[in-house]
Amino acid sequence: MNYETTTGSRRGPRYIKRKKRSVGSALLKLVTLAAAIVSVSLTVQMLAPVVTGSGFATSSGTVSGSGATIMDRYDNYINNSLSDALEGLAGVERPKKSYFLSDQDLIAPEPNPAKYGSTKDPSTLKSILDRAERLLGITDTYFSTDIELYAGSEVTYYLDETILCITWQQVIDRAVYSFSEVKIAHASQFRRFLADGTYGSDKLYYTTEMAATVNAVTASSGDYYKYRAMGVIVYNGVVQRVNDQIDTCYIDENGDMMFTRIGEITTMEQAKQYVEDHKIRFSLAFGPALVIDGENTAPNSYLLGEIYKKYSRAAIAQMGERHYLMMAVNLSPSENYRNTLTIGELAEFLTGIGARQAYALDGGQTATIVIQDSLVNRPDYGNQRKISDIIYFATAVPSEEWAE
Repeated sequence: MNYETTTGSRRGPRYIKRKKRSVGSALLKLVTLAAAIVSVSLTVQMLAPVVTGSGFATSSGTVSGSGATIMDRYDNYINNSLSDALEGLAGVERPKKSYFLSDQDLIAPEPNPAKYGSTKDPSTLKSILDRAERLLGITDTYFSTDIELYAGSEVTYYLDETILCITWQQVIDRAVYSFSEVKIAHASQFRRFLADGTYGSDKLYYTTEMAATVNAVTASSGDYYKYRAMGVIVYNGVVQRVNDQIDTCYIDENGDMMFTRIGEITTMEQAKQYVEDHKIRFSLAFGPALVIDGENTAPNSYLLGEIYKKYSRAAIAQMGERHYLMMAVNLSPSENYRNTLTIGELAEFLTGIGARQAYALDGGQTATIVIQDSLVNRPDYGNQRKISDIIYFATAVPSEEWAE
């Protein structure tokens, strides 16, 4: 898929502010030379996979490389290289760096270990939120610096110029809620991973194992698609399965969540057309849809999830533009916090906190939240369940930039 860079501005040498014509001319030549050098370097890098025949095998047996994003990669590389080259030059307007990921790249960049932090005092995170506002433009988080944490827990966070993630636990109505709130710079940082990186694999892994494999900043258990032949499954833009018995959640190229309800898509042709029309990257198949356009849409009956029972639940909500909340409510070993939720109660909660869209994921022992390859919550019975898939959020900053 082809993604447009949404952060920063692409400014070439002609936008440089000059104090004197002679100085400006020299700088222009310097920048032009730098651009030519990085252009050649990038071209070599982009052509290497083509020459060696690398890529990912698709369901049709063809090879899907990164050719669809070559121009985006080129523009992005030039922009960021110029930003580095112009750093510190007086009178020169430096372009802001911008990044995105390709769905064809199975592994995301490794997060910078120095960007993680944790605290047992939420009030100390005001500086982190202020910095996130400057970097990512986020002004309204569900997380609050005056929350009361679940006893013995702490807040863990990650912040770089492309992603903010905050995870924590708190008690609400005698239930232990685990949250991971995320704001990303580009929609491509919201991702889905299937076990072994391929649709239909029989392998099962723990959520923490899959999160570590793909370098997730934070992750959640998904829909356990391999266990149930329901819903419309889209992976890397390709429709893999069509079944209209449940609601399906789709993620488009803008990172927005959208839904089809039971019976809306019944054929492969309809599904392919929907994916093409809405530029869908991947889908989730569990449900139901809990919130649509801010309205509570919990159904009166549903095939999955034992919706009327008090049960450990998991969900993903979109709070705003590229702003998400993953959550799980699990059984606690403490008699004081044994409450869990019906689907109606889960939908009511998410509507009440201002979710724009929300969707239920596989609950019970599956419901798991991860940051830095470690569990945030305690899954039911105290152990993770091996599953077939996760959703996750990644940094878009290339690892080599922080490794240097």
